[in-house]
Amino acid sequence: MMESLLIANRGEIARRIIRTAKSLGIRTIAVYSEADAGLPFVREADEAVAIGPPPARESYLSETRILDAARKTGAAAIHPGYGFLSENADFAEAVEKAGILWVGAPPAAIRAMGLKDAAKELMQAAGVPVTPGYLGPDQSEARLAAEADAIGYPVLIKAVAGGGGKGMRRVDRPRDFAELLASCRREAASAFGDDRVLIERYIANPRHIEVQVFADQHGNCVHLFERDCSLQRRHQKVIEEAPAPGLDAATRAAICKAAVKAARAVNYVGAGTIEFIADASQDLHPDRIWFMEMNTRLQVEHPVTEAISGEDLVLWQLQVASGEPLPKSQDEIAMNGWAFEARLYAENPAAGYLPSTGRLDHLRLPPTVRVDSGVEQGDEITAFYDPMIAKIIAHGPNREAALSKLAAACAGIEVWPVHSNAGLLARIAADPDFYAGRIDTGFLDRHGESLVAKEPDQTAIDRAATVLSRKVGDDPWSGLSGFRIAGPSDSRVRVRIDGHLYWGQSRPELETNTITIAETTVLFDAGNAWAIGLPDAGEIEARQGAGDGAILSPMPGLVISVEVTEGDRVAKGDRLLTVEAMKMEHSLRAPFDGLVGKLQVSTGARVSENQLVVTVMKGED
Repeated sequence: MMESLLIANRGEIARRIIRTAKSLGIRTIAVYSEADAGLPFVREADEAVAIGPPPARESYLSETRILDAARKTGAAAIHPGYGFLSENADFAEAVEKAGILWVGAPPAAIRAMGLKDAAKELMQAAGVPVTPGYLGPDQSEARLAAEADAIGYPVLIKAVAGGGGKGMRRVDRPRDFAELLASCRREAASAFGDDRVLIERYIANPRHIEVQVFADQHGNCVHLFERDCSLQRRHQKVIEEAPAPGLDAATRAAICKAAVKAARAVNYVGAGTIEFIADASQDLHPDRIWFMEMNTRLQVEHPVTEAISGEDLVLWQLQVASGEPLPKSQDEIAMNGWAFEARLYAENPAAGYLPSTGRLDHLRLPPTVRVDSGVEQGDEITAFYDPMIAKIIAHGPNREAALSKLAAACAGIEVWPVHSNAGLLARIAADPDFYAGRIDTGFLDRHGESLVAKEPDQTAIDRAATVLSRKVGDDPWSGLSGFRIAGPSDSRVRVRIDGHLYWGQSRPELETNTITIAETTVLFDAGNAWAIGLPDAGEIEARQGAGDGAILSPMPGLVISVEVTEGDRVAKGDRLLTVEAMKMEHSLRAPFDGLVGKLQVSTGARVSENQLVVTVMKGED
């Protein structure tokens, strides 16, 4: 086993690798950018080296700076984690050339699987089923269109060097092919420097199923069962589970056998994932599951495989890189129970999934499940890297038990003032269709609106009313609810939640969970975080005059233009003013035809999230 290990990555995966390495007595070395200097992984490593400014290309993607750090610290090995340089064959070769152990796939295997067309040709030759399509060298528009006709519409155009959902277009009709091909090529050239494409059959109800494989330097290769990663948004995974729901024993055996065959075809060594696409329009069968691509690294979702197998995959990586044989044979690897992983992101689903940055003034992650996180309370979420806060991993004896545990864990997450998708994750985990395993990659497109809490439900409003009533007191002179000399009292309370006014019911029997931070009272409810307070008289008057035309800023930012003045007549959709935040401009528009009421801001003003900026009133001149 190596004596020292440099982790060429950051955040939660760096902490994950450090944890296993330290258990083996290996000296750990972290590298970090200026933006990450205060994060936990830097403190937890035995040694840490600054490698540059925040932009990844000047730090975590700088091969020269990472190799310099390795030489400076005497690192015996480098673990790339995932992302960044983990699938860069040139970097892997540079590491080996420097006499440093590479904890990853062989450079030749990385190259073999790096291009989608070449990888599929290799898999076809090895007898691994691939999606019907065209992988040929003739890239003329006429040949590609003819192949699309032969495959049958709809088809998918995919960049040969693509990944992460980029360089991909669905084509439903022959007359749209040329336009979408040109668009796909432009994006591929911009993102990957390679505009070559392949054509394949479009699967209407796809499931994304992947198999964890592991191979050593002695010719041994095994699988650790499959994962289902179908729950995605814009081709980015949101919740993963293992095993895959609805997969019978025969189909599991077939897909796992194909995955091992694929790994052997490229003389693979280390941890890898063989990704398959399955037609979920009917029950899953081996003849409707095809090879898609191979990820020659550890996956973000590897904890669900660890949960059902009881194995430490990072430990396996370090053992295999050190020349040791796999710790177990295929017959010794057993599946136990079910596991889910939910990705907790700093984003605002209610505002079109806008990224959210800032200091985590309050962060409470569930103590009942495994949590892999790169940040702690008080740390900063920056705009430089992936906005993941944590991975929430729940394991149980069966799918129902594991999912129930996940739902409860996500509902108990508390994040403030940074926005998170915790409420969305909790709703997905409790959704009847997801609970029943009725999923494919289009699940969130179909269910998204019902899963995103754009405003509090009545229970949350009543919780806010209950909290605020307790704060004021219950004597008749200072109380928030009305009272009568005879007859029942009126317990309705007018409350402000995230800048909007609601009528709530004070209900003493309700459980409430709040914090007060920087004079703001925050209500946590089912994974959501709501700023609550009492409206003042002027605010109520403005809202009543505007009807539902109270225009709020969707985020903190700078007012860069105001297009109207008080008293102007506007039509529905007219731009009222523009707010700039995170280098993006957001136009606030009239919700209906009417008159501009009170302007609360002017050009150059700083606004906070949900601040009332202008009102539009229905009515005549």
